[in-house]
Amino acid sequence: MDFGLTDEQRAVIATTRSFVERELYPHEQEVERSGVLRPELAAQIAQKAIKAGLHAANMPEEVGGAGLDTVTSVLYEKELGRANYALHSCVGRPSNILLAGTDAQKEKYLYPSIRGEKRDCLALTEPAAGSDLRGMRTRAVREERDGRDGWRIRGTKHFISHAHESDFVILFARTDAGPDDGAKAMSTFLVDLDTPGLAVHDGYRNVSHRGYTNAILDFDDCWVPDDALLGEEGKGFDLAGTWLGSTRLQVAATCLGRAERALDLAVRHAAEREQFGQKIGRFQGISFKLADMAVELKAAELMTLEAAWKYDQGTATDADIAMAKLKATEMLAMVADEAIQVHGGMGLMDELPLERIWRDARIERIWDGTSEIQRHIISRALLRPLGS
Repeated sequence: MDFGLTDEQRAVIATTRSFVERELYPHEQEVERSGVLRPELAAQIAQKAIKAGLHAANMPEEVGGAGLDTVTSVLYEKELGRANYALHSCVGRPSNILLAGTDAQKEKYLYPSIRGEKRDCLALTEPAAGSDLRGMRTRAVREERDGRDGWRIRGTKHFISHAHESDFVILFARTDAGPDDGAKAMSTFLVDLDTPGLAVHDGYRNVSHRGYTNAILDFDDCWVPDDALLGEEGKGFDLAGTWLGSTRLQVAATCLGRAERALDLAVRHAAEREQFGQKIGRFQGISFKLADMAVELKAAELMTLEAAWKYDQGTATDADIAMAKLKATEMLAMVADEAIQVHGGMGLMDELPLERIWRDARIERIWDGTSEIQRHIISRALLRPLGS
């Protein structure tokens, strides 16, 4: 693995960081203090991201995306991750699940998403099915209506990110007839948000990621035609795995960006703040904290880049990606906490981004697979060759 950056990667980092500092940082306090991302501001940022070439950077060139490899995507996500989550989520990254669509589905959903004309949300989590996807209760049953084959959907999804701002939902639902047919029980559907029988409700107030909304989706005899099925029936678990792999690397990358920003602030403060007649960075109680923060950040960065590199080579395992997410998310919690400690009382004031980074760090160990799930994946990979 070559750790040197290519000219393209340097350009991506420079372009993305410039965009973040120019278009996102100035709005952070407004969003953090109000807890609201104004729709007009979100639309403005989205359009600027399109003009800057940052929109749909995660998608292949053959469908209109930037065609970044996974390593470069991690570097791109790391830069975006330095900013408030709601703001950097205005930079569209359509779900890679849409690549599994038919030509007709790509025309209706994928290409408009890549052009910035439509936005998707993904509905996987349920009140009774978080880490345990096999506990999913939302069900799609074959039903003919008006002479057309289709599916009747019933169930509830929650914690659905930015559903209010989306045009369609990538829905995971059970399509088996029995109580539990394992992984083959789940299928994936593309459902327009204005489909009769689908209601979008406000979700919960979250201590993390202010301005980034979640919603509850209720499907009450919601009917979709047969061509709404994405991929093969019973293959939804495989599609979910494809999405989770890429999003877990994205989570790890954004954690790197936030931790790097927190460390930069802590180092600068330690070099400038004086107490007891000298800069506080000269005290081992502070300088050793900075050293530990830097070591943990570097370890998480190398682990994430290696997992991304393996992903590009087609050799990444679920354990590789789980290790990257686990390390990066837990590293961020430590770095954010220590950066506040270095700043003392000012670290908790909202004039600085540290208290926001500290709050936001907490959700990263839960969504897209909890730390416990990541440890399960890793330990299972260790024990499987021994037949245990």
